[in-house]
Amino acid sequence: MISKKRFSSKALDSASIIAIRDCMGAKKNEKILIITDEQKRKIGFSLYENALKLGHDALYIEMKSRKQNGEEPPKEIAELMQKFDVVLCPTAKSLTHTDARRAASAKGVRVATFPGITEEVMIRGMNADYKKIARLSIKLVNILEQGKKIRVTAPAGTDISFDIIGRKAIASKGLFHKKGESGNLPTGETFLAPVEGTVNGVFVVDGSMAGLGLIKNANIKIEVKDGFATEITGGKLASQLKKQLDSVGKMARNIAEFGIGTNDSAKLSGVLLEDEKVMGTVHIALGNNVSMGGSVNVPLHLDGVIKKPTVYMDDKLLMKDGKLLVK
Repeated sequence: MISKKRFSSKALDSASIIAIRDCMGAKKNEKILIITDEQKRKIGFSLYENALKLGHDALYIEMKSRKQNGEEPPKEIAELMQKFDVVLCPTAKSLTHTDARRAASAKGVRVATFPGITEEVMIRGMNADYKKIARLSIKLVNILEQGKKIRVTAPAGTDISFDIIGRKAIASKGLFHKKGESGNLPTGETFLAPVEGTVNGVFVVDGSMAGLGLIKNANIKIEVKDGFATEITGGKLASQLKKQLDSVGKMARNIAEFGIGTNDSAKLSGVLLEDEKVMGTVHIALGNNVSMGGSVNVPLHLDGVIKKPTVYMDDKLLMKDGKLLVK
């Protein structure tokens, strides 16, 4: 679990400066919008204060925290996002897979989302080697876009396959310097949307689950047929996951994403933002996949992290027992 220890404001300020200056590449004349909520106020205000110190015209907006990942922000905030050069979103629930974020990106705004961010994750994650992460993430993009089919197995019981032919892979590399670029901070992953209807098998979440934290007692077993999660078992956490999915409807059970962690500074912490970036893990998500070129647009996107995976692309071995074979 994330520790309760206090962190110096100096360390948090340093992480905020890295996010604005280095990761977003913000220029002096660019306007910056910070969107946060009552749960992530301290980090949001640190980003705001340091944007001002760096000489930017900045605006701080605080909204009521959303109920689930992928839920839209208020309409007024969505409209405001399109009027800035850089938008930073440290929020309890993710704004990554929202129409508001996509619309801002389409207008050329550079957007970084920090879903579930904590001070510890912010400080540790923003001090990673993002040039190294970018190189590896982009290399994985080039490999995945040549593939037709992926199979993932893991010691906890995962054995799942899906088509990826024609799908665009995305590198969340932590450097968002070009118009319209977006992603998580801290980051480090390469991901894509499996072709709808082609996913079959089972995946067992034994690392962490979005909104539920670290998996400690019972793993979450998710059986998949023709692209949809059909059976979800594994005790209390499985019941909570089913409740979240059922509140949205059948399309929330769509297998939305397959991702590979590329950040060797990240650790399993119970904060999905960091957990899905951990080198040596993969993650599979349920729900919305529009942000990555798919066709399912629902207000929910939930990732589950799988430890020590073996990943095959066609006849090529990409990972073996959690060791990434791509350098």
